[in-house]
Amino acid sequence: MSSNRFFFLPGARQGGDGRFIASGDVYTQVVRENFLTAMQIPLLAGRQWTAHDDSRAPKMAVINQTFARRYFPNENPIGKRFGFDSRKQDEIEIIGLTKDAKYTSQREEVPATVYLSWLQDLHSVGQVTYEVRTTGDPNTVVNGIRQAVREVDPKLPLKDIKTQIEQADETLMMERLFAKLLSLFGLLAQQLASIGLYGVLAWSVSQRTHEIGIRMALGANRSRVLQMILRQGMTLALIGIALGLAGAYVLTKYLESLTTMLYGVQPRDPLTYGVAAGLLSLVAVFACFVPARRAAKVDPLVALRYE
Repeated sequence: MSSNRFFFLPGARQGGDGRFIASGDVYTQVVRENFLTAMQIPLLAGRQWTAHDDSRAPKMAVINQTFARRYFPNENPIGKRFGFDSRKQDEIEIIGLTKDAKYTSQREEVPATVYLSWLQDLHSVGQVTYEVRTTGDPNTVVNGIRQAVREVDPKLPLKDIKTQIEQADETLMMERLFAKLLSLFGLLAQQLASIGLYGVLAWSVSQRTHEIGIRMALGANRSRVLQMILRQGMTLALIGIALGLAGAYVLTKYLESLTTMLYGVQPRDPLTYGVAAGLLSLVAVFACFVPARRAAKVDPLVALRYE
């Protein structure tokens, strides 16, 4: 059971109406005593609950790193107290500190989180989510889980059974769809740019067949001719690629609104820029080399008559 709740630290300030001002709001998880172990969330300090930490025991909680950094900076949070009722600001004792973990979305920042024992907060328990850790394929144990629940209560419904991987995939479903579409359009644009670049450079080199014939007639060897054509063609191509990359880098500031659709990729991702520039450079080399090599093989007398 999870929710967002306002909480109060001891000594909370009072507003003009005499009411105490909340110290902040936190994401609360009402969990079983073995929740952290089942979810493999590391305990960094303190302890977890036990089966004896029920409604008769003093209320206690485990917090995450974000909570500790935000409300107890440069302090050991173990033993600190807070409360969800302004009249009981020191009702709950912090007994443990865990590593930050994400739950509903990979894109969102980790919220300040408080874990509460379900035995101490039974009034808030309604719909319950069970997490089951298996050593094999999770899908093979679903029938066993259903049977175990039926043995406890035949009328207890089970729904939305899914693995952690499936749940994570669902939260990124739209991002992956957009990524596939944008990748397709990006590949089409790359192909069009490559075809255009090859065509322009190949045409430019073929127009210099007469010049190549003159140079070879005057004693230039084929390797020198090839080096000249490649150097001049690649210079133009690299200038164009550099200008294109600079323009793309500047224009990405207009795409900042799309960063919410990116996960693990930055709008100015160096790898993307490098791959695009590398592919265009290879196309430029091929476009210069093939027609130049063909022209260099032509007999100088034939090349001189070429128009």
